[in-house]
Amino acid sequence: MNTKGHRSKSTQEDSFFMRKAIQQASDGMNSGEGGPFGAIIVKDGKIVGRGNNKVTSTNDPTAHAEVVAIRDACKNLNTFQLDDCTIYTSCEPCPMCLGAIYWARPKRIVYACDKKDAAAIDFDDAFIYKEIELPIDKRSIKTEQLLRDEGLKVFKAWEQKTDKEEY
Repeated sequence: MNTKGHRSKSTQEDSFFMRKAIQQASDGMNSGEGGPFGAIIVKDGKIVGRGNNKVTSTNDPTAHAEVVAIRDACKNLNTFQLDDCTIYTSCEPCPMCLGAIYWARPKRIVYACDKKDAAAIDFDDAFIYKEIELPIDKRSIKTEQLLRDEGLKVFKAWEQKTDKEEY
């Protein structure tokens, strides 16, 4: 597998788990829970989290397969970090999911379809990538900063907090 400069050798185990992620996508789509996306999270050869797209069934625009799987895995593992885990997803993660994955810190992402495949069926994230690169005042959703000084007081309190759990 060649993913943006990273080479990895696909294994039978990878194929097994990818088929599970693809099945999650199919099952969720066919049950009417959401779009055709599925993900599983594996640690030490065991599935620790599962998710399929549930955007339309839960009225939650963040309920993408990867986010649902991350929430499930973190609950099952009783942690907010997915150290030594691999995320298998039926499609290359969108910008939101990629951000969530990076925050969860797994060791690896393996995907089936890519963003061009998703765009071909009207799931096009290209506009989000373009928006991220724009200056804030040029983005399509009006964004303004307000009460920064008051917000900074909480940041300063966090900085001085002695019993905080770093993440």
